[in-house]
Amino acid sequence: MKLIAPLLIAGFVAAFSFSAVANEAAPAKFKPDLAKGEASYGAVCAACHGPDGNSAAPAYPKLAQQHPEYLVKQLQEFKADKRANAIMKGFASALSEEDMKNIAYWVGSKQSKPGFAKEKELVTLGERIYRGGIADRQIPACAGCHSPNGAGIPAQYPRLAGQNTEYASAQLTAFRDGVRKNSLQMTGVAAKLNDREIKAVSDYIAGLR
Repeated sequence: MKLIAPLLIAGFVAAFSFSAVANEAAPAKFKPDLAKGEASYGAVCAACHGPDGNSAAPAYPKLAQQHPEYLVKQLQEFKADKRANAIMKGFASALSEEDMKNIAYWVGSKQSKPGFAKEKELVTLGERIYRGGIADRQIPACAGCHSPNGAGIPAQYPRLAGQNTEYASAQLTAFRDGVRKNSLQMTGVAAKLNDREIKAVSDYIAGLR
């Protein structure tokens, strides 16, 4: 009994010390400052992406309700020249990691306004590609990664629902043509799509909700 008691105490002390070290080593979870995010967004992003992340300009993406982790990744890649865009490179380069996260979490908390498809004759084709892909050309369904309603799967696969048709079409074309290079998966998919199919699926995406 005299030997057991010291061993128990020593074991308890060792376990407590290990737990303390582990807790000290664990990185603190980032807590976004939404007030700072709103201020930075208003100063840097709102002119193109809309005051609440719902861009009215078809060439610019809607950012509202997008997964914050995805937005941070894009900003990091603009800054690091992994995604080419001269305008976004300039803005992203002026942001710290904390700025990026604050902005992403703020705009991601805004409600996305629904869009709508414009090309009625292409909606059926767009829906077929989005939901089922094109089997004989090994084109996978968009819904597999971006979900049937376009909500995406955090944080790897972005939300697409309601995205501006022109922007979505431009990005698919950029992936296909090797202009946008920050997703090998999307490059592989887009490489198999023709202009009509890109237009169809982009228009269908705009109407998802």
